[in-house]
Amino acid sequence: MSDLAQKKCKPCEGGVAPLTRAAAAALLPQLDAAWVLADDARSIRRELAFKDFYRTMSFVNAVAHVANIEDHHPDLEVGYNYCRIVFTTHSIKGLCENDFICAAKVDLIPRV
Repeated sequence: MSDLAQKKCKPCEGGVAPLTRAAAAALLPQLDAAWVLADDARSIRRELAFKDFYRTMSFVNAVAHVANIEDHHPDLEVGYNYCRIVFTTHSIKGLCENDFICAAKVDLIPRV
């Protein structure tokens, strides 16, 4: 388990600088290799495929549960057999450690 997954998100109301590209790139290897740093380094993204709608929605509900516990919410795009997750911190228009913490927790959600 990633050290990031052991951490808790801290409230971010803005007023802090987003992570630099180098800092974000340094955290990325602690996540599943499917996470991709955006070209502008303001978000991370992962796409997942599922067998059917039920499994997709079960996963999405688990993501929602993590997001509510951490009070840090991703942008989700969901279809019959896929889910695309984007983490960014809107209040700072970029990435902070919370994005990586939540991504690490999402990586722990079982997929069947």
